[in-house]
Amino acid sequence: MADMDGSSVDSKEESTGDSKLDFSEDEETLIIRMFNLVGERWSLIAGRIPGRTAEEIQKYWASRFSYNNPMPNPS
Repeated sequence: MADMDGSSVDSKEESTGDSKLDFSEDEETLIIRMFNLVGERWSLIAGRIPGRTAEEIQKYWASRFSYNNPMPNPS
């Protein structure tokens, strides 16, 4: 039965892998503002958001603000 418990933990970890692209509204606003200042310098932007990597931010940007989805105006 211990094996079954261990496998359920593994499946939870796998399912939460995509949730890393869930950014808060504050993070999104900061990313937009930083992008307007420094462009695609993802490592600089990531340095302003604790716990986020440049790769996560770049993937988030590409999925959220592609050519089909225009960039919103920051408030």
